[in-house]
Amino acid sequence: MAREGKQQEGGRLGRAKRKMEKDELDELRRRVPCAAVLEEAGFSIDLKESTRRAVKYRRGDEIIIVIHEGRGWFDPLSDAKGDVFSLMIHLHGIGFAEAKMLVARLVGYEPREPVWKRQARDRDPGHAIAERWRLRRKPWPRSATWRYLRDDRALPEAILRAAIRQDRLREGPRGSMWATHVNDQGVVTGWEERGPDWRGFSTGGSKVLFRLGPYDAPRLCVTEAAIDAMSLAAFEGLREGSLYLSTGGGWSPATEAAVRALAARPGAQLVAATDANSQGEAFAGRLREIANEAGCDWLRLPPSAEDWNDALREKMREEKERREERRGLPHARRPRQG
Repeated sequence: MAREGKQQEGGRLGRAKRKMEKDELDELRRRVPCAAVLEEAGFSIDLKESTRRAVKYRRGDEIIIVIHEGRGWFDPLSDAKGDVFSLMIHLHGIGFAEAKMLVARLVGYEPREPVWKRQARDRDPGHAIAERWRLRRKPWPRSATWRYLRDDRALPEAILRAAIRQDRLREGPRGSMWATHVNDQGVVTGWEERGPDWRGFSTGGSKVLFRLGPYDAPRLCVTEAAIDAMSLAAFEGLREGSLYLSTGGGWSPATEAAVRALAARPGAQLVAATDANSQGEAFAGRLREIANEAGCDWLRLPPSAEDWNDALREKMREEKERREERRGLPHARRPRQG
């Protein structure tokens, strides 16, 4: 009986110790955000590529996305993800005990907060995603969204009209653009949000694919943003037999499933038109793996600049300079009228 009592007492002590350890880990997770680990390791915020719900950090070619209000993270160039402890292990190649010690040293560290250039969006949880999309106006000539896409982003009006005919664009707040993502059945699942000073994805929505062009097209051009997909379409003049796609900068399981379904079509060709940087190359590698598994053709089509919209705007600038040179004017300057 005494032995049994000691065993019961030992079990209680073991459970109490495990609870104390769990409580300690939970407290460290609460007090040390992933941003603190990244800043201490020399990463900095890429504000242009960040949103309120997903903050991108860079260190050279390395990229980490911080999510869940600073408590979670993932590496878009690999399958690595987790909490603050797994982030410390991922960055430094150490064991859990050492990672716990290093995290504990950061208690009280205050990481820099991104300075957002826009107010928080009004949320309307009463409407479903598809209904919220339906209630927004389509862009029209001279509207704020139309001017943003045509003037700031150099997208030709023919491309804008094609996207509007296919119900791919909506007017967002403050002159921004909404570009819809749809699933294989054409159901709206969310939308990319882009404006002059900010970017994001629809609250409560999910990334699948932005699609511009005929659904049954065999040539599948995958980019990382809807504006890049429309820019590539502008370069190619909406090439016949081409479907221009965007992953919205992410690589969700739903996105991968949608790409695999397209690649499985007879005669399909998967064109990796992702950005000309390390993340774009990583996405291109994933597309090549999908093409190999599906047995379809694969092609890498990188832009001449970092992304296809940068390349399009550079092309438009060069064409404008050539037109002005033919008129005998210096670059982008016109003489004053008397």
